[in-house]
Amino acid sequence: MWDFVFKAANYLAMAAWVILIFLPRKPLATSAIMYLGVALLCLVYTASMIAVQTGWADPVGPADQAVNFTTIEGVRAIFSTKGGVVIGWVHYLAFDLFVGLWIAKDADAKGFSRILQAPILFFTFMLGPIGLFIWLLVREGRARMGGWKSSIKKS
Repeated sequence: MWDFVFKAANYLAMAAWVILIFLPRKPLATSAIMYLGVALLCLVYTASMIAVQTGWADPVGPADQAVNFTTIEGVRAIFSTKGGVVIGWVHYLAFDLFVGLWIAKDADAKGFSRILQAPILFFTFMLGPIGLFIWLLVREGRARMGGWKSSIKKS
């Protein structure tokens, strides 16, 4: 089961990233990324968490063993099973895709070219926080150099 969930989530995320980086950002495309990409990954994450927490899939240990996010040993225990690894991975995929979509929309609104966006989005896809950090530096740098050339029409 976990191998299938892992592969399906990877294919879904990859398809969404290809659309985000390479295709025109029409409302249908960005909605598809948000709801067929991000939301579906969130649903997979939620269902997987419920399956593990109820013992239906990949029981982690005795029922009295609480999940512990406050120690390295506790976090290591969470990732000691296939289910824990897949759930953690889907968490990364969902959040990185959401952040990538935000970066793309923000960059479009501020008039950044798609050529500049592509490597930033690639870093966000591959190394999440590094891509976000690069975007924040680029975004702030543009703001300090004289503001935005917004592509959003004001009514």
